[in-house]
Amino acid sequence: MSLTKIFRKKSINSIVNQGNEGAHSSGLKKVLTVKDLTFFGIAAILGAGSFTSLGEAIFKGGPGVVILFVITAIACAFTAFCYSEFASRIPTAGSAYTYAYASFGEVFAWIIGWALIMEYSIGNIYVAFSWSDYFTSFLERCSIHIPPYFCTSYMEAKHAFFNNSSNKELVEAWNAAPLIGDFKIIVDFPALIINFFITYLVYKGIKESRNFSNLMVWLKMAVVALIILVGGYLVFSNGLTFNWSPANSSGVHSFMPNGFGGVMAAVSGVFFAYIGFDAVSVLAEESKDPQKDLPRGMILSLIICTIIYILLALVLTGAVNFKNFEGVGDPLAFIFEPQNLNIGWMQFLVSICAVVAMTSVLLVFQMGQPRIWMSMSRDGLLPKVFQKIHPTHQTPSFATVITGLVVGIPILFTDKTFVLDFTSIATLFAFVLVCGGVLLIPRREKEAGKFNLPYINSKFIFPILVLLSGLAVNYLFPTYFSTAFDFSDDKIAINLPLVLFYILVLIMIGVSFVKKLSLIPLLGLISCCYLLTGMTILNWMWFGSWLIIGLCVYFMYSFKNSKLN
Repeated sequence: MSLTKIFRKKSINSIVNQGNEGAHSSGLKKVLTVKDLTFFGIAAILGAGSFTSLGEAIFKGGPGVVILFVITAIACAFTAFCYSEFASRIPTAGSAYTYAYASFGEVFAWIIGWALIMEYSIGNIYVAFSWSDYFTSFLERCSIHIPPYFCTSYMEAKHAFFNNSSNKELVEAWNAAPLIGDFKIIVDFPALIINFFITYLVYKGIKESRNFSNLMVWLKMAVVALIILVGGYLVFSNGLTFNWSPANSSGVHSFMPNGFGGVMAAVSGVFFAYIGFDAVSVLAEESKDPQKDLPRGMILSLIICTIIYILLALVLTGAVNFKNFEGVGDPLAFIFEPQNLNIGWMQFLVSICAVVAMTSVLLVFQMGQPRIWMSMSRDGLLPKVFQKIHPTHQTPSFATVITGLVVGIPILFTDKTFVLDFTSIATLFAFVLVCGGVLLIPRREKEAGKFNLPYINSKFIFPILVLLSGLAVNYLFPTYFSTAFDFSDDKIAINLPLVLFYILVLIMIGVSFVKKLSLIPLLGLISCCYLLTGMTILNWMWFGSWLIIGLCVYFMYSFKNSKLN
């Protein structure tokens, strides 16, 4: 086996022709407009991140988490331009997987496809858990009680009991759970049921999914706007603006009470709020005019959701002291509870909205994964059955059912914390390769009616931007650069991810000077790599293990069966 073959590439023309052939011979329905694509993007972005992980992010970063939202939005904006460039050139299903095949080669395309399983399928496990929390909370307010051992995950209850958690419901679930022998029966039935419903809806067809998604987007945007207006008004009218500069453990009042390190510790929760805008790109073959509408849909949904997230973070951190968000799984409803802003009808309304919001996120992610598997199957990297199109519904039927199983089965033995970190690191890794891929493909002339990424020579601009950024960070956060090396207590501790990032920046300065790289994808690459420095060593170990398993599958099956072999 020649190792050079693992880097074999597919030409852009062959990818486009393959997608067009599939679209005209009992292929996928072309029904989506730029409005539909924008709404799918909003449906994916404005969901689990804002309704659940936002609370944990605020607890770690305080009001300063707004800065991380801005940093993450900038990174995602550069990445969105890169996705748009690829989507304009390669208007087929497959997302980052297809783009990597054309730029880096087959083995990197496989790694991306394998990593995207964590974004779409495993990410949906987290959303299903969160949906269950809000749904059972909503039922409680309607005086309908579900036993706690039938609406929580086994691992959450186990960890809560053995760690003496203050969460009484989780401890009760462990203590009261029925037994089969010595095994406790603890199952999150609402999470399983919603996964089955979404899988059925996606199996039925893209048109039905589009209409359902658009309706839910309108509903949740209306309620989120109400939260911002009502919550913002009460923050000012009740004189709660002092919460924007809370005291830290030393009694010092600051916008970032836990420092910039605390803000960066929230990167998993904040970034999880943004994953999903790239899900729009997998709907290329179902778009009426993908080369024009896909870029617009991604960028519009990203801009709209960034503004909403910043406003939400300011309202939440103004309404309640950041320390009170520890362990809060429903932050938007939490601020209206009696001990906080005390508006019962808003608390009830937010619970309904959260169920709607996360249902739409489940829908978009569950649509994305089958279409990536369909593209991989077309290339011979997965069995042919994954590209099977249902004769009536015109959807990738087998891949949709398998996605439902991949989401549903782990619900039985995972928990939210593990899934959140796992999903964020995989998605950032995919974003890095997409931005790097744009740097590798040759530039093209501008074409009328198509998105074209503007070329800006980074030869001198990038080093200047790096220098100015370094000076600004050193002025605003004097101790920031010293966190890379800790010489206290006669020991030398190195922040390895941060040091590697500095080395990468220096290397890219040299490469950009010699190769005259395009500035926008270069900034996307660097900003996404910076966000990866916020991941823990444990996150990297799990991610590395997942990639090793994926490479074993590639060399045992995909390499031999590839159509390029």
